[in-house]
Amino acid sequence: MWWRSIVLLFAAVAFCVSAAAQKVALKNNLLMDGMASPNLGLEFRTGASTSVDIPASLNLWSFGEGKKFKHVAVQPEFRWWSCQPFAGHFWGLHAHYASYNVGGIGPFSTIGDNRYDGWLAGAGISYGYNWILAPRWSIEASVGVGYAYFSYDKYPCGRCRPRIHSGTKHYFGPTKIAVTLVFLIK
Repeated sequence: MWWRSIVLLFAAVAFCVSAAAQKVALKNNLLMDGMASPNLGLEFRTGASTSVDIPASLNLWSFGEGKKFKHVAVQPEFRWWSCQPFAGHFWGLHAHYASYNVGGIGPFSTIGDNRYDGWLAGAGISYGYNWILAPRWSIEASVGVGYAYFSYDKYPCGRCRPRIHSGTKHYFGPTKIAVTLVFLIK
């Protein structure tokens, strides 16, 4: 039985590749870039196996013909790393807030035929993995599920159209998906 403990110890050490004592990372979610939403994040090491990630995205323009995906969003997350921050597996607890004005886009007729102006807030849990590419560069993938509360005004698509509905919605499901390019600052 003792040999299993030794094998597990060696396996754990082998998967905890040292990335020096990195303390801050600059991040960019490539999936948000693909949706024409500029974004930037900072992650700070807070302990031997914890960090805080603070990503934000911003999109202030319309795409023409009544199509828009305007938003300001932030999704801070506290992370527990299996070995050390910025390397390997992590679990996270995140919150999210966004202000949005979305309409005329997407495969669903509700969003394609209408415009929604409002805000959302919520929280969730996530899992991810960080692959080290070079001493200061890595790629990170993460997914999360949780809850979001939406408050919105609904308008028909087009300019200066009257509001047709105000409401709220409770959502449970996916709340996070990211493929992130990471640069370790120090």
